Amino acid sequence: MPKAQNAVDVNLFAGAGGLAIGLKQAGFRPEFLYEKDPVAQATLKANKLTGSTPPHWEVHKGDVTRVDWTGFSSPVRLLAGGVPCQPFSLAGNHLAQMDGRNQFPALIRAVHALTPQAVLIENVYGLLRSDFARYFEYVLRALRSPSVAPKEQESWQEHDRRLKAKEQSRSYSPEYIVESALLNAADYGIPQIRRRVFIVGVRAPLPVFAFPTPTHSRAALIRDQLTGAYWKRHELRRPASLRTLLPKAPLDDGLLPWATVRDALSSLPHPAKSEEATHLNGCLPNHWRIPGARSYHGHRGSLQDWPSKTLKAGVHGVPGGENTVRLGEKTVRYYTLREAATLQTFPVDYVFEGARLHVTRQIGNAVPPLLASVVGTKLLKLLKTAESRKSSRR
Repeated sequence: MPKAQNAVDVNLFAGAGGLAIGLKQAGFRPEFLYEKDPVAQATLKANKLTGSTPPHWEVHKGDVTRVDWTGFSSPVRLLAGGVPCQPFSLAGNHLAQMDGRNQFPALIRAVHALTPQAVLIENVYGLLRSDFARYFEYVLRALRSPSVAPKEQESWQEHDRRLKAKEQSRSYSPEYIVESALLNAADYGIPQIRRRVFIVGVRAPLPVFAFPTPTHSRAALIRDQLTGAYWKRHELRRPASLRTLLPKAPLDDGLLPWATVRDALSSLPHPAKSEEATHLNGCLPNHWRIPGARSYHGHRGSLQDWPSKTLKAGVHGVPGGENTVRLGEKTVRYYTLREAATLQTFPVDYVFEGARLHVTRQIGNAVPPLLASVVGTKLLKLLKTAESRKSSRR
């Protein structure tokens, strides 16, 4: 078990490491990463993302539902996790809390046991659907009062009733101040339209966390394209079709333009002709041409001069028309795995282990490191400011 006196950072449901990379870039030290998928574990190991093995790893193999947190003696600064999204995904079975893959109970149990200074959670925007509203509110309540732990065999509705009763009592004071927001990755410089729910809780009486304001905008990209600055930057002729491009927001909003597929991929070398050829000197890992892409109704691929559509994990098979880019009106091609990782803002030398289906799943399920860094940077600043004020009063 960890015995360090300094507070540690813990990352649950680590996947391929997108959240951990971003938190490291922000200044956190996610030393204990939990992930039960063996292929994703291999990716984490190949990139030396963590130098520590979580307690009793051989017992639970990274399965958060099986971790015995009672022996975790180190204080925890941040407990972060990209909770598996399938129960709430618009592309899934929409079973929410009834889905056996729902891991919010495991996360709530960890918060109860570890009492971290802060909690950071990411999930799909389907979590905000009206059908899931009651469960989402329950999760927020459980995070505000983690000491009110669910009883054995207690349903979430029964647990929620006890949480509501506590909140309605005169002596109620939240243990964590919890805020949530729907963020679009494109608004923070990620070259992808990717809307995700973030939940941040800070232990009272820490200051309330405020989510970072957008730094990039759709309007600014339209401005750059209409003025010609975008096309000049890429040494391209301005398309005549832009004359019909109508902005939906003022063009002088003072923000940077959304990053596009072309912006993100222009620095990458040409992909190898086959997976085998990537082993040659000078070839990027996971960067080879994937044949067989086709366009069909509702899946026409992403435009090169616009942020990419949301990258998909392809749980039920490699996406047929999702992870593609349009080269013309009727021509599409698959993103290479390296290109997909770049659109998710993974480092260019980051290696993904496993077959194409496994890599597609790891990339599509990941939290974009840049987005994690943006949120994490502001959260760490809050924690350090609070600690500095506390030290000055001693």
